[in-house]
Amino acid sequence: MQSPESPSSPIPGGPVSAFAELGLPEAITRAVDAVGYETPSPIQGAAIGPLLAGRDLLGQAQTGTGKTAAFALPLLARIDTTLATPQLLVLTPTRELAIQVAEAIRTYARFLPALRVLAVYGGQSLGAQLPALRRGTHVVVGTPGRVLDHLRRDSLRLDGLRAAVLDEADEMLRMGFIEDVETILGQTPEGRQLALFSATMPPAIRAIARRHTRDPHEIRIESRTATVSTVGQRYWQVAGLDKAEALTRILEVEDFDAMVVFVRTKTATVTLAERLEAAGFSSAPLNGDMSQAVREATIDRFRNGRLDILVATDVAARGLDVERISHVVNFDVPYDVEAYVHRIGRTARAGRAGEAILFVSPRERRMLRAIERAIGQSITPMSLPSLADISARRIARFEARLTEALARPELEAMRAVVAGFCERNAITPDAAAAGLALLAQGDRPLLLAEPEPERPAARPERRVDREPPADRDDATRAPRRPSRGELGAVRPDCVRYRIEVGSTHGVQPKNIVGAIANEAGLESRHIGPIRIHDDHSTVDLPKGMGKALFAHLKRVIVCGRPMRISVVGDERERGRGRAPRPRPHGRPGAPPRAARGKPRAARRTTARTEPT
Repeated sequence: MQSPESPSSPIPGGPVSAFAELGLPEAITRAVDAVGYETPSPIQGAAIGPLLAGRDLLGQAQTGTGKTAAFALPLLARIDTTLATPQLLVLTPTRELAIQVAEAIRTYARFLPALRVLAVYGGQSLGAQLPALRRGTHVVVGTPGRVLDHLRRDSLRLDGLRAAVLDEADEMLRMGFIEDVETILGQTPEGRQLALFSATMPPAIRAIARRHTRDPHEIRIESRTATVSTVGQRYWQVAGLDKAEALTRILEVEDFDAMVVFVRTKTATVTLAERLEAAGFSSAPLNGDMSQAVREATIDRFRNGRLDILVATDVAARGLDVERISHVVNFDVPYDVEAYVHRIGRTARAGRAGEAILFVSPRERRMLRAIERAIGQSITPMSLPSLADISARRIARFEARLTEALARPELEAMRAVVAGFCERNAITPDAAAAGLALLAQGDRPLLLAEPEPERPAARPERRVDREPPADRDDATRAPRRPSRGELGAVRPDCVRYRIEVGSTHGVQPKNIVGAIANEAGLESRHIGPIRIHDDHSTVDLPKGMGKALFAHLKRVIVCGRPMRISVVGDERERGRGRAPRPRPHGRPGAPPRAARGKPRAARRTTARTEPT
């Protein structure tokens, strides 16, 4: 019998090269294919088989090794959707991880339409979670404190539970949740399956394993994360701009010889490569759907300098060894730390220096921290190039081309042609030079003058009420209530959004500023005027919000309610089929009947409280 103290067991048959080899149900392998996973990570290959077989499991692995799929895929396969009762419970140390795990499980269950997943955590009212529990949910993902609250209220029952998971158990120990975890496990059925994952195995975690597991299969995933010292590592916090637009800005100003851009899915390699081609960059996709002949031809073009950018998945880039690769861009954060190390190892070959850039959304900051811990160094934050930076770089490249042309022997013959043209048309040589420069540049402008969405101008300094105390932090300072005139027009670099939280819910401007600043990674000075109404609020934000960030902000909780953010005027985003607000009788624009006959000043006050 294997005890939790026994050495890690070997995995029969060695590494697993495909999810199809793991015996998962067809609906789940379809979801895996749709997500774009190509091969299991080490912990997925080692854990899925034992969990599918009903074994308890004790897994030691760092954050970012692919643990969520390692337990979610096999345990989803054991759920009976005809029973409207919780059958899988996942405990996490933080609400951010609970939300992340719940979203991942929903993704893996996309072809199991009857399966319901619920995240429960502090910071959201208990009442908001009760309806879903009453309707019946199959998977509950939550923090120990909130799960215990529901158990005490009898709003959550675990008598039908088939499996439980402790994710990042050492973090729950560090945060003081272990007693709650013990209480929760004590209310689970005796025959349920348990999977425990932890980056370290302190004695307290070992003790839990002894008390609550039966003959656990133990796995330990070693992390080999040495990075090349000659690779400079930077990250950009995704905010404001679409990631593809951000990448084109970086390509404009970065000195690179050849670049590999890593994405998660095969579909993304094609769409991103096409977008880069449309922007004028020589790029091509590299993915597992390509035939060997096409793959070899693409790599040959890349190696010989006829192609500058490869957009690739991890598997497609396996074995890629091209000395001229100077840059690696992690367009999508890798699923595990080792994949990050393998990716950036494509550069800095043959003793050359290299650069690695990582795009990190607000929801992926945990992975950034995990990577930094694993490689033993900090990754430097970077700012996107401004439009002025891009213009300066384009001008410098143009001047370099011009200097090269002036050294060519054909210059004298062309000088005579231009002189004759100037004489016949009575124009100056500098005007002719400018015209030739326009011809040489083509349709691509040298100077970019549009307003920058990620760097909006500061709001006017005029204030209606008093200046807040100087020692208050910008992120928590409530913005002033702007006048009606200021709210009437949206700045050209902003979009006005509606948030389904208002004064009746107790919201204040500082709540909205804090939620957006924390979740979107946006500095509070970039958040425009906020207007709070009875049942909703409006806020102006910089243009260019990416789809993923927009979808995330819809679910962000403010004062116990999801923001459900939508562009002002887009009724589809605010509940289809909602009855229109009744209009007052009488002529258009007339005040409500109750307001008629009031003094003029009172009518003006009423008008100011109407939504803009």
